[in-house]
Amino acid sequence: MANGSRERRAGVFDIRLVIALLIGVYGAVLTVLGIGFMTDSDIAKSAGININLWAGIGMLVFAALFVLWARLRPILVPVEAEPAAERAATAAAAD
Repeated sequence: MANGSRERRAGVFDIRLVIALLIGVYGAVLTVLGIGFMTDSDIAKSAGININLWAGIGMLVFAALFVLWARLRPILVPVEAEPAAERAATAAAAD
């Protein structure tokens, strides 16, 4: 923060959080499907592995890592020293 400029976090506009949300929702759905709705024939089709369960858990871990990344290394957005509304009022008063 040099030269008097201020910075703030990107917050919900951070693309990493959007990606984490999408992957997390899909991961939760797959985990629920893997736990409650996989039949023995479905497991036999996937070489004996409950693929929905493991893919869902993997996606949840991936989403958690993205959230952790966004929290530990936030994107900082510079904030203007003079808001645009004040600039417009100053420009209008000068005319």
